[in-house]
Amino acid sequence: MAKSQPGKDNFTRNLVIAVVVGVLLIMLVPTLLSRQTDSSASIPANVSADRGYGVVFNGELTGVPVVDIYEDFQCPVCAQFTQLNGPYIESLIAEKKATVVYHTLSFLGPESVNAANAAACAADEGKFLDYHRLLMMNQKQENSGGWSNNFLASLGQTAGITSQKFSSCVNKGDYLGWVSNVAAAGAKANVNSTPTVFVNGKEIDRNASEYFDAAKFKAAVERG
Repeated sequence: MAKSQPGKDNFTRNLVIAVVVGVLLIMLVPTLLSRQTDSSASIPANVSADRGYGVVFNGELTGVPVVDIYEDFQCPVCAQFTQLNGPYIESLIAEKKATVVYHTLSFLGPESVNAANAAACAADEGKFLDYHRLLMMNQKQENSGGWSNNFLASLGQTAGITSQKFSSCVNKGDYLGWVSNVAAAGAKANVNSTPTVFVNGKEIDRNASEYFDAAKFKAAVERG
């Protein structure tokens, strides 16, 4: 029987360890990077860094439910959620019955990023909700090229936005840094799918169909 070669065995073992450590680092670094935020990035109107860089409505209210909505404008399920629950959520805002925070994530690629940036530009015009509604109603197939900056800028006119500043904001990507900050804050909140909704910091129950049953969603919000 051939004798083992300690030097060679040690080299092989160390090589395996190095490869494993390298793989772990490759997996870990993007996660760490995704959780970093840039405090110098420009932020649109009604955004609060303390609220995960979300677009905040009724942030001054106390004693009401706080509803955090994480969504991706290219996510078909998010569009279904908005179609079902959007009117109720907007009524909560209009009637000052809740603080609502929209977190525009961009899991699905460059067109999600562009749409989130455009929504931020609309927030500066006081038209975030109108533009949000139109994006969900006119959702294009994921990364099909349908959501070019030209399209997103023209959609602003349908939302009643006529300023040249909006078009410039969309085309120049004025809030791309903010979009990255929203993604980083979402990662820190352990949000890995859309839509995800928290009421007073507690995620509503997917298994109980609270996302796609209007009565159950309303009940989840009202019980806090």
